[in-house]
Amino acid sequence: MTHTAIPWATAWRYTLPWVLVASALLAIFSGPGALDAEVLRFVFKPLTTILIIAYAWSRTGDVPRRRTWVLVGLVFSLFGDVALMWPGGFVAGLLAFLLAHLAYLVAFTSTTRLASVWQPWALYGVLSAAMLAQLWPGVPGALQIPVVAYVVCLAAMAAQAATWWLREGTAPLSREAGYAALGGLLFVSSDALLAINKFLDPLPQASLWVLSTYWAAQWCIATSLKRKPSSN
Repeated sequence: MTHTAIPWATAWRYTLPWVLVASALLAIFSGPGALDAEVLRFVFKPLTTILIIAYAWSRTGDVPRRRTWVLVGLVFSLFGDVALMWPGGFVAGLLAFLLAHLAYLVAFTSTTRLASVWQPWALYGVLSAAMLAQLWPGVPGALQIPVVAYVVCLAAMAAQAATWWLREGTAPLSREAGYAALGGLLFVSSDALLAINKFLDPLPQASLWVLSTYWAAQWCIATSLKRKPSSN
């Protein structure tokens, strides 16, 4: 009886999601009220994003421009993750994620013209304005301009992701574009929860909701890269 060896790439593809989920859960539940182990957060929060970067890196079948800029966005996100873990690192983290969204925006214009469908831009514009109006009284004066700049970039990224999806229709890349659109929506949701918790009212289990939607967003954006067809 012979055993067929499983190619390492196949094993990696099936193992990575479970490793990533375990890493994310250790990061989420490392705080007070759960594992209460700060060192776990400093290890597993960046590790989870690194695993998503590795996942995106393995998807080599997309156009080079889109793949490059998605990877750039993920690396800026990693910098943001690390910055936000340190006291006084909020502005640095905000800047890193702003640059990440600009990188994603460039990625999502690789095959689709910027704002070539107006509806998602109008929708995200209204949602962003409504959220800013609710949060504004709690945003310190020194953070008002950075927060507005960040929200504009976030909304533009999510709107362009939706634009790509709507423009693809039944094209071969419509599935990948759909993941991008979902990733943009999840990112907006995650940052809205983070902003409510920071500037409006503390949320119960904020880490669970913010980080789970954040990493789901990053996973979807990474999945928007086309996988290289396997050769027989």
